[in-house]
Amino acid sequence: MLNNQGRPTQPGEAQAYTPRTFTSNRALQMEEALIFEIGRPDTSGVDIEDAGEFKPRLGGMERNGEIGLPGLSEPEAMRHYVRLSQKNYSIDAGLYPLGSCTMKHNPRLNEKMARLPGFADVHPMQPQSTVQGAIAVIESVAHWLMELTGTRAVAMSPKAGAHGEACGMMAIKAAIKAKGEAATRRVVLVPDSAHGTNPATAALIGFTVKAIPVGPSGQVRVEDVRPLLGPDIAAIMLTNPNTCGLFEPQIVEIAKAVHEAGAYFYCDGANFNAIVGKARPGDLGVDAMHINLHKTFSTPHGGGGPGAGPVVLSDRLAPFAPVPFVRRDGDALRLVEDEEGTQAFGRMTAFHGQMGMFVRALSYMLSHGSDGLRQASEDAVLSANYIRACLSDLMSLPFGNRPCMHEVLFDDEWLKGTGVTTLDFAKAMIDEGYHPMTMYFPLVVHGAMLIEPTESESKASLDLFIATLRDLAFSAKRGDTARFSGAPYLAPRRRLDETRAARNPVLRWTKPEAVLKAAE
Repeated sequence: MLNNQGRPTQPGEAQAYTPRTFTSNRALQMEEALIFEIGRPDTSGVDIEDAGEFKPRLGGMERNGEIGLPGLSEPEAMRHYVRLSQKNYSIDAGLYPLGSCTMKHNPRLNEKMARLPGFADVHPMQPQSTVQGAIAVIESVAHWLMELTGTRAVAMSPKAGAHGEACGMMAIKAAIKAKGEAATRRVVLVPDSAHGTNPATAALIGFTVKAIPVGPSGQVRVEDVRPLLGPDIAAIMLTNPNTCGLFEPQIVEIAKAVHEAGAYFYCDGANFNAIVGKARPGDLGVDAMHINLHKTFSTPHGGGGPGAGPVVLSDRLAPFAPVPFVRRDGDALRLVEDEEGTQAFGRMTAFHGQMGMFVRALSYMLSHGSDGLRQASEDAVLSANYIRACLSDLMSLPFGNRPCMHEVLFDDEWLKGTGVTTLDFAKAMIDEGYHPMTMYFPLVVHGAMLIEPTESESKASLDLFIATLRDLAFSAKRGDTARFSGAPYLAPRRRLDETRAARNPVLRWTKPEAVLKAAE
């Protein structure tokens, strides 16, 4: 039986009445069926005149059968998607503590700028003379990215972090080829704690991956890197701050050792939000780094896009940047589209990248200024350390209770003997109105819980989040396993059998068979 907070009642606690409703709605929380259950494939919500006789222009590729989409009226379609949107958690709804994801507030000023006709209505195939303002935005964003990172060149076209990783590693591969070392330099070093895309990217473009162990401090030690270096090493891929939420204090020494071995230093820029205005990766010895604009500069995050992952490059790699890139001829700007006559390794995407993301990022940079960007980094680090300090007496820290960067990492050591797992704890957070933190990552920490509050949250917001996690922690420690084992109780859907869902996914809706009545 659930009490009025939606949790199982405790012995002696009064049981609250929870009515069942005919509609399955819970007051303003509407039940929502699949769109195929709402509409009918044999009807349409709009009147479409018969096309009459016409000659197809699809070269035999036109559809022969029914499209199979349900017909809905305009109000039905609108209500369906509005109700679905209310079932999604969002940064506009509350604190989004996903570690290593930087789910920060997107200022509406950025959205307003991106919707200006001169940016929103341009087409990538317009004559460049008609889009000089848009190209100027690309040049300006590129300038500030190089300024903030201390690098010489930037590739603007990659459309996401992993796409940017591929771009940076392809530039490294091109540089190695230009030196005539393509046959020997085939190995990329990647720490055990790296984002999974790092080894995947290196392998995708033909390198062999060798792991670097993470030390007991949660950081990579130069003494562990040096023995692995040799004429076969192409590059190292390192995240700084790393995925344990810690700064790599030996990054300069590691970069020097890598360069002395003739290799290149790729830095994963996913956590750049922690050091903007505080440290420039180029000054630390980084040769290439992608920057997730949706993380650091607050463009929309999630939902499959749109994303942007520009890649900054050092002097050593600048000549190999892909096309297109911006070149200034007097007062005019142009996008260099042809790689002939350059050392560019090629092209990453059809056009110049995500224009809307560039506008949003530039709006964010200009509205904050250099001092504001630096403060955002400082506040992000302060928020994470505030959470660490307020929870460290209840939740265990795998690398000791010492200052972290923009995210704080807990493990499940404190849950031993409670009968509650990291997954159970995360599911119970949903009942409390919070999206769970990042779970079970990084892999070097058992039962990891990685929390990144970002700079967006007020102290009151952080205090409520901390109080909620403390209440959950006390419940787990006192043996209130029922609060966790069936959670979430109050979400639109209960806990899934995630293993079964992953192994046997149902990807197509099929109409249920009619149930025969007893009289039949």
